[in-house]
Amino acid sequence: MCLLLVAYLMKNIKLSYLLLIALLTVLWLLADTVLSAPYQFFALRTSMMNYTGIIAMGVMSVGMMLAIRPVRVEPFLGGLDKSYRLHKWLGVTALVIAIIHWLWAKGPKWMVGWGWLTRPARTPAAEQTAPLLRFFQSQRGLAEEIGEWAFYVAVVLIVLALLKRFPYRYFFKTHRLLALVYLVLVFHSLVLMKFVYWGEVIGPLMALLMLGGSAAAFVSLFRKVGYGRRVVGVIEALDRHPENRVLKVAVALKDRWPGHEAGQFAFVSFDQSEGPHPFTISSAWHDDGKMFFLIKGIGDYTSRLPAILHVGDLVQVEGPYGRFSFGGSKPRQIWVAGGIGITPFIARLHALAKQPDGKSVDLFYSTSAPDEEFIRRLTQGAEQAQVRLHVMVTANDGRLTAERICQLVPDWKAASVWFCGPVGFGQTLHQDFIARGLSRADFHQELFAMR
Repeated sequence: MCLLLVAYLMKNIKLSYLLLIALLTVLWLLADTVLSAPYQFFALRTSMMNYTGIIAMGVMSVGMMLAIRPVRVEPFLGGLDKSYRLHKWLGVTALVIAIIHWLWAKGPKWMVGWGWLTRPARTPAAEQTAPLLRFFQSQRGLAEEIGEWAFYVAVVLIVLALLKRFPYRYFFKTHRLLALVYLVLVFHSLVLMKFVYWGEVIGPLMALLMLGGSAAAFVSLFRKVGYGRRVVGVIEALDRHPENRVLKVAVALKDRWPGHEAGQFAFVSFDQSEGPHPFTISSAWHDDGKMFFLIKGIGDYTSRLPAILHVGDLVQVEGPYGRFSFGGSKPRQIWVAGGIGITPFIARLHALAKQPDGKSVDLFYSTSAPDEEFIRRLTQGAEQAQVRLHVMVTANDGRLTAERICQLVPDWKAASVWFCGPVGFGQTLHQDFIARGLSRADFHQELFAMR
């Protein structure tokens, strides 16, 4: 419920992120005495440990809930790709804040040992009358010890997740361990959170967030993420385009598929030991149980697919996900594809060939590795959909820019722009179009980076 509230209030993922941090901060300030009590270093240390613990567990809890791919949140955050971008920011924030939390816990102890600080005399803690709080009080030593070790493991796992060179097949396995670490940190947080917080709004809110995060952690540990959206299919055909290293994988589904819109993607498992990889669905849905994916060999795993996949192999498809929907009220659309970013546009071409929407469309396909047969089929699809195709080969035409697009589409101000491709390319186009007066709401970008 809290996650849906945050997402509903702010569709923009940056604002959702800031709102979560601000909400937790304000509620903590209302519950703590840090602003009203006279300054005393160790009292400040206690407050800051509680604050950093709340922020770290709050963002980690929301991150855990986003990790199980909740489709109900997609419309509010703009798609699963945006949800995963928020998940990544929350993970980085949890890492940084947890390190600060650890320094607040360890630093003063070191300084006392070095003689830089004098620890005040300890006063016995008041005996708690509530059975649950009395139990928490008896478990403080254990919570501190296992929380410290869980912190060390979490740091390693989050850093590995952020390393692009860390193979996906290992990331897929090690990242699931964060769910177990999170459950340990929930125990740590419940026991060590300041008792008076439970009587304020921040206490029940944190309990709710950690309850949601714990439920998500168990879903992950039992490998039930996306379970209700999985279907089995069989590879019906394989078609390789060697010049641009693209493999077309046609799949016939054996189970019922809910259908998909052009621009959506699915998690596909060709090898259970490798785990599911996200691929854009490159075909429109015609209610015939068939779909295909265009997969570029840009990594160790995808480069090996032409050699290891065979017609007749079983695959698992989970989805559909994404909100790259080609909607909007503008009468024109400009599509920009960088490399394998052409995949959602191919699906849309197939859909428009069957059911035109009346919009005037220009498709710009920028590639550094042109494949004649691939471009021939793309040209044929564009003609059938009545879409103007502009093929830009980097070696001959240079880098595609917003200026050049505007020259080729003089009435670009009446259009919305849809981009899929390398992140840097998209950021540059976005900045240039905004500088030229395009509304931010009219630039749509698929953030197809799942880690």
